Amino acid sequence: PYNYFLMKNNPLLPFSLYTLNKIIMSPVKTILLSLFIIIADQISKIWMMMLLFKDDLTAFNRIEVLPFFNLVTVWNKGVSFGMFSNDTDIGPYFLVALSLVIVVGFAFWLFRTKSLVNHIGIGLVIGGAIGNVIDRIRFGAVFDFLDFHVAGYHWPAFNLADSAICVGVFILMIYAFLFEKNLQPER
Repeated sequence: PYNYFLMKNNPLLPFSLYTLNKIIMSPVKTILLSLFIIIADQISKIWMMMLLFKDDLTAFNRIEVLPFFNLVTVWNKGVSFGMFSNDTDIGPYFLVALSLVIVVGFAFWLFRTKSLVNHIGIGLVIGGAIGNVIDRIRFGAVFDFLDFHVAGYHWPAFNLADSAICVGVFILMIYAFLFEKNLQPER
């Protein structure tokens, strides 16, 4: 079923993954995508802090936007979605170092791949990771503010950087598992 998107001349789609894969994206454009994510993430966090905080950065405030969506104040000392939270003094430094090692690994991959799809995924992951690193350096924790819930069950709060990381990893995984082998040039 997914081969439909691989067709070279699909009359129903203005593009296919085959034609997208032929577009070569330079690392400079990917770095610009990462910078856009970093800036958008930091602006969104500053805006939400101004909206949610009164006098004290530790106060928990909540604004109900929709019946299933709130803006909240959550200081995440763990990794994505609060996993591996810890209150040690060294915890934020360890997570900053780990994040930067991951960013360097993705940067090496960035300069080795020519695929547009990989570049987009890598750019999103690098931008999101650096956005959260900035929070850890500034505050010792990541500021999360998006809270989705249904029937009293809440998804862990997250932010724009977390979203970019998840979407980037999703793009990279789907592309690697479903499409990359089919798009390799024939020998």
